[in-house]
Amino acid sequence: MQDSKTSNVRLRAVTEADIPIFFEQQLDASANFMAAFTAKDPTDKTAFTAHWTRILTDTAVHNQTILFHEEVAGHISSFEQFGLPSVSYWIGKEYWGKGVATSAMHAFLGQIKTRPLYARAAKDNVASIRVLQKCGFQISGEDSGFSDSRGEVVEEFILIRKDYSR
Repeated sequence: MQDSKTSNVRLRAVTEADIPIFFEQQLDASANFMAAFTAKDPTDKTAFTAHWTRILTDTAVHNQTILFHEEVAGHISSFEQFGLPSVSYWIGKEYWGKGVATSAMHAFLGQIKTRPLYARAAKDNVASIRVLQKCGFQISGEDSGFSDSRGEVVEEFILIRKDYSR
């Protein structure tokens, strides 16, 4: 049973009206630092909009808007990354620490039947790693790559979820 805090989280299809909210959420410098692997220039609204236009028409990508108390709290998606079925999410900073990411990921995993399923998180993004672990992901490897938001190479964990249980 969900507690009252997370029972107010739900997913729905992404709408065009969500895109400007997503853009504003990803402008936060500390959020970009935590995510590490973000757009080269998060202030480029034209590039951001073009990216979302492309992924919303890509049938291989499954996107959902995360709502908390009926407000747009972020987005979650499944897609192929490095040849592997993967998931990722973004939560607006004002919604951090409220259980929104964990609740949204649990709900999303009920929609995505592909297994195994992979996720990645910067090694120092403890909160995101914890969300994924609460949702049944386990650390399965490590990698590193250049982070535009940090201007340096960042180490990350590769996580895997093998089963269908919630």
